[in-house]
Amino acid sequence: MELIVAATVGVLTSAGIYLILRLRTFPVILGMAMLSYAVNVFLFSTGRLATGMPPVLDHHAKHVDPSLYTDPLPQALVLTAIVISFGMTAVLVLISLGAFLEAKHDKIDISDEEADA
Repeated sequence: MELIVAATVGVLTSAGIYLILRLRTFPVILGMAMLSYAVNVFLFSTGRLATGMPPVLDHHAKHVDPSLYTDPLPQALVLTAIVISFGMTAVLVLISLGAFLEAKHDKIDISDEEADA
């Protein structure tokens, strides 16, 4: 299970970095979203990967080892990060849409404007 999660974080991170370097606005937005997904999966995995176990200790269930429970704090952090990343993605889409409508293309120009003059 840990190998699958680690590979998923690695693939999401590498795909996000690749898309950010594409010099077009839409792939940059997708790359930022993939990087935020990679961070969310990483944060979620820090709370221990235990399937079928509740995140909160139950004092009535005395037969379950307390070391098998998952930590609820990373789950709360991931929920907060999902909401924040959704809002930031919406802001980035609106900014890139405004830039597209103004410039009539979505290419990111990184050349020095002073050298062009």
